[in-house]
Amino acid sequence: MTSKKVLIIDDESSIREMIAVALEMAGYECLEASNSREGYEVIVDSRPDLVLVDWMMPNGSGIELTRRLKKDAITAEIPIIMLTAKSEESNKIQGLEMGADDYITKPFSPKELVARLKAVLRRTNPQGIDEPINVDGLSLDPISQRVTIGDRALDMGPTEYRLLKFLITHQERAYSRAQLLDQVWGGNVYVEERTVDVHIRRLRKAIGKTHDYLIQTVRGTGYRFSNKRAA
Repeated sequence: MTSKKVLIIDDESSIREMIAVALEMAGYECLEASNSREGYEVIVDSRPDLVLVDWMMPNGSGIELTRRLKKDAITAEIPIIMLTAKSEESNKIQGLEMGADDYITKPFSPKELVARLKAVLRRTNPQGIDEPINVDGLSLDPISQRVTIGDRALDMGPTEYRLLKFLITHQERAYSRAQLLDQVWGGNVYVEERTVDVHIRRLRKAIGKTHDYLIQTVRGTGYRFSNKRAA
């Protein structure tokens, strides 16, 4: 069973309930929001793995929310499926051009929705939903939440684990301390940016001198994960 989180944003509670029942039966964890503003807050705070958003909603359309999410580096990689009663080809093209990963026209069957959702997750997550990630002998297993080097399990705290998981799944991208706070600690948690430096030091200590080069400091920006050693 997958533990992926899916956020359903729709102003009709009956639609949200129908989708939630179908997704929960398929093993997904569901979050709900009734409008774009509420949906954005949930995204920042809970970081869902995929967003299902209705095109037409009062107080902010799904297309406007999609545009906002795709412009922000923090949320740009979250896959989005647009749900809409609009069936014209021009509407579909507009939704995809705004950054939506798929477009499903109402009415749709729960089975079709689940199948399309799985397909989008496969496309947008090249590592696979639950496959271990291995870099230069360092392995992170999202199922067991264990980090190992060879046969040796590493001892690290939950925050260091979340920090490593985010960085190792977003390799070669530099992130500021503020961005890491949003992604790892959550948008509604208010802590000082230097907290990131403390946990980066703990993470480097946990993975040891043989692999601490993977967590690189980017001057003037923050940190990145890379196995490309500096010249």
